[in-house]
Formats: sequence, structure tokens, C-alpha cells
Amino acid sequence: MLDRLKQSALRLEEVETQLAQPETYDDPTLVARLNQEQKELTPLVEAFHQYEKARRDLEGLEALLSDPECRALAQAELAPAKAAAEALEEKLRCLLRPRDPMEGKDVFLEIRAGVGGEEAALFAADLYRMYAMYSEKQGWRLELVSVSHTELGGIKELSCQISGESAYLCLCQESGVHRVQRVPETESGGRIHTSTCTVAVLPKVEEVAFQLDPAQLRIDTFRASGAGGQHINKTESAIRVTHLPTGMVVECQDQRSQYKNKDRALSILRARLYERARQEQEQAVAGQRRSQVGTGMRNERIRTYNFPQGRVTDHRIGLTLYKLDGILNGELGELVDALILARQTEKE
Repeated sequence: MLDRLKQSALRLEEVETQLAQPETYDDPTLVARLNQEQKELTPLVEAFHQYEKARRDLEGLEALLSDPECRALAQAELAPAKAAAEALEEKLRCLLRPRDPMEGKDVFLEIRAGVGGEEAALFAADLYRMYAMYSEKQGWRLELVSVSHTELGGIKELSCQISGESAYLCLCQESGVHRVQRVPETESGGRIHTSTCTVAVLPKVEEVAFQLDPAQLRIDTFRASGAGGQHINKTESAIRVTHLPTGMVVECQDQRSQYKNKDRALSILRARLYERARQEQEQAVAGQRRSQVGTGMRNERIRTYNFPQGRVTDHRIGLTLYKLDGILNGELGELVDALILARQTEKE
């Protein structure tokens, strides 16, 4: 591990030296690649330097144990220093683990009301608000792609794009069935109902990484619906793209420009097809393991939001938090961190 860390530190120096050369900026592609490499190496090398200092401090304290005058002081500081060095070592091991190539991608987030009728649609609106508030806290940009509302303000289905650092890393494990247990606004008898929504998180895939065959696409235009003034209802700016081999359909009507809607729809379709291909590959490689621990696909319940008890339970890692209000207000950090840690541990 130390050899890899030393090589990383040397490589960071080389990258920073290249970025300091004026001629480097004659090649924008090279600059982008070097900036990305610098961004990835910096936290690792900084943690490595902290670890080296912690080890030096620990060795110094251990040396003082043989000095009668300093032994008591050294013994008092030894345990905290050892704990700090071990924590930094574990952090380095985490940073050295293989990264998911999708971690740095922006995402498409899709929410659909499931079982429960109008109550499921109202819960879908709550989930969208939760993710929108979490995105704002993270400093991410959220752009609505399409949404279908119900008469009571619920959401039948919604698609949005979330752009920002670590968006996919933090949100990728939100995919699945989210269950709510509460007394619905539509319930006059005070009975607790159980409803569900499905959430899908798809990494935004660049065209060069996954190409669509134009011959397999049918593209239709139609008049957009909803808010937007006279323009949105008088021009056929909305786009519907159908992938003929799979029957997959994507609609986009958030932009006034037909061309922008088409680009966004193709981007979403590309992301869905890429995710489908990736899942098929994972199933083929890890079929035996999945049969033992569950598929983890979207048709399985992953989380329950219980209003009477004020708790949220993530069933995949057995974590229950009695912080329902905070979580629905976008305070997802504790859940997200626990899921990331569990995912990293599983990969070891």
C-alpha cells in the first residue's frame, strides 16, 4: 500500500508540474484530463501526508516511553495518537479501493407512483421534494425534464437531471421501491395505509460511451402540456423517442426548443439502455450470489418511511433512523454515508 501511495504522490507532482507549463494549455483535452487526475489524486495524497505525520508522531511517543521523565505524558497521548493513525490508514484503504467508473457522472432521477393510488402519487411528490432539497444542500443543479401531476398535487411520474460532484456516487443506491406507512390525506377514518413509489437513478452516459443506432429509433413530436404560457401549447416542441427493439419510450417537454428536447430525450434513452445492459452483465457474472442475497432490483422494497413512529428504515443494511422529518427535508447524509460504506465493504 505504501508503494502505491508514494507513486500517487509522485504522479501528483508530475501532473501539477504539467499544469504549470503554459504550452499544456494548447491542448484542451490534455488539460481536462490532467485536471481530472489532479482532482482524483489530491485527497489521496493529502491523506497520505497526514498518515505519515501521524506515524511520525506515534513513533516519537513510543520512543519517549523509555524516558522516565516523559513516560507518563507519552502514555497519556499514546492511545489517541494510535487511534488517529489507524483511522487514517483505514481512510487510505478506502481511497485506494477501485472506483466505480460512473461515480463522477451526473444522473437522471426518475420517480413513479406505485401501489396506493392518489396516496402513492402524493408520496412521489414528497420524494421529489426530498431529493430536490438534498441536491440543494449538496450544491447540485436539478433540472426538471418531465412531470405528470394528479388533481390533488401528487406526481404520477417525474424525470429530472441532477448535475454535480459525486451525484451518482451519493444517489446510485436510491434505486428501488420506497414504501410509506401513514394516514393519507384522502383517508377519513384515520387508518394507516401502505403505499409505494419506485425510484430509478441512471448515470448520464456520453454519446461516445454508448451509441444509439438511428435506424432503431422512432421520433415523434407533439404539443407540450402544462405551464408555459401560449407558446408551450401552440407549437409541437415536445419530443417522444421510441427505441424499437426494446419498446422503451422517452418523452421530453421541458424546453421550448424541439432540438433541446430531442437531445435531452436521447440522453435519457442512452442512460436507460446503458443501465439495462450493465445490469444484464452483472446478472450474468454474479447470478449465483444474487440468488443468495436477493437481486437488489427495483421491484424489491429498499426503504420504509413510517410516519406514526417517525422512523426511516433502510432494509438493505438494517439501518433505522428516527429522523423522518429531517430526512424528508433533504437531510440524507447519514443514510447516504452508511450505504456508501456498506457498498465499499461489500466490494472487498
